[in-house]
Amino acid sequence: MSTSTVSAVSAAPKKSARRKLSVPVILLIIAGGLALVSLVRIISGADDLTSVGQVSGALQLAIPIGLAGLGGLWAERAGVVNIGLEGMMILGTWFGAYAGYQWGPWAGVALGILGGALGGLLHAIITVTFGVNHIVSGVAINILAVGATRYLSNFTFDKAPGGSSKQSPRIDEITKVTIPGLSDWLRDIQGKHWFFVSDVAGVVGGLVTNLSLLTIVALLLIPATIWILWRTAFGLRLRSCGENPVAAESLGVNVYKYKYIAVVVSGGLAGLAGAFLAIVATGIYQEGQTGGRGYIGLAAMIFGNWMPGGMALGAGLFGFTDSLKLRGGAENVHAMLLLLAILLLLVVFWQLYKKKYVPAAISAVAAVLLFVWYTFTNEVPSQFVDAAPYITTLLVLALSAQRLRMPKADGMPYRKGQGK
Repeated sequence: MSTSTVSAVSAAPKKSARRKLSVPVILLIIAGGLALVSLVRIISGADDLTSVGQVSGALQLAIPIGLAGLGGLWAERAGVVNIGLEGMMILGTWFGAYAGYQWGPWAGVALGILGGALGGLLHAIITVTFGVNHIVSGVAINILAVGATRYLSNFTFDKAPGGSSKQSPRIDEITKVTIPGLSDWLRDIQGKHWFFVSDVAGVVGGLVTNLSLLTIVALLLIPATIWILWRTAFGLRLRSCGENPVAAESLGVNVYKYKYIAVVVSGGLAGLAGAFLAIVATGIYQEGQTGGRGYIGLAAMIFGNWMPGGMALGAGLFGFTDSLKLRGGAENVHAMLLLLAILLLLVVFWQLYKKKYVPAAISAVAAVLLFVWYTFTNEVPSQFVDAAPYITTLLVLALSAQRLRMPKADGMPYRKGQGK
């Protein structure tokens, strides 16, 4: 072997020592997290932290965020930033409600998906075909969606019985599923307030009680996305467009086609999220009901490192904190101060182990302040309760920012044949 060859080999970048977590390790981490929450529940007396109702409510609040995040993942894996998720959700709420109150909830779901997909198609035309900045296009779609739905409501919902220019008539419910016997048994165990056991019963009970069929469909879309994007040739081609479109084109991939497919699917998923809000979560369309969930879905996708499993975890975290303020309000959020303090203390030990002394000192100060806040107060201000989900999202994004890696060509302009 020549000297130059040896030098080239030695200069080659080393592979990352980072290993994927196995399923047993992931389950162990989940069990440890649940045990910690159980400990906080017992110390604080906030028994509703892991109740069946809390988990069921958290799931319902997490689904629209998760679907929006899943939509963002599809687009960005193909190299298109989709800030327009909020607008596509708005279109989904309006179209879903319009069809839902007239022809039934499932027709509303279908038309909601179509409405969001139309927004995705518009975003694809603007960004992929005409090469407009992705952020500018997304913001324009968000503004357009607000104006379009207000205009459409004026001569549809405003003239319908029980409707107005800002809300639709009531929409029929989608069938809900409860596993008889098991649900009641788990609720009884959760009511005992035992350490860990009652918390497990509360979490599982929330997943088998009053579960909408559309919720089940939405949950199944996560493994479906994993299989399509990471287990099929189609998914490989689509992801290659987000990593290196020039190389993909050189291998015969129609980059424009895959970007269009990805962004239209992204819009459809955001539209489904909007339809879920209108049909399942509230049973009615109301102007402004998305409440920024499209942006939070984007944040959940970033937190999840552009992976479906991590995105679902981020959406679940937001749904959980959002549900806390609805059930128990100030008491539950006050208990979360203790939980955050303990988590920050664990972060301190980890950072000391990694010899990151400055971040460890900052985390230690924050942990002490949270302990003091929790100890000397009985509840938190109502403004903090309302802001808790958003503060949690920002904290999680800040702590996870160092490990993120977006697709290499995400948001970058591409023109057919530019590699020649």
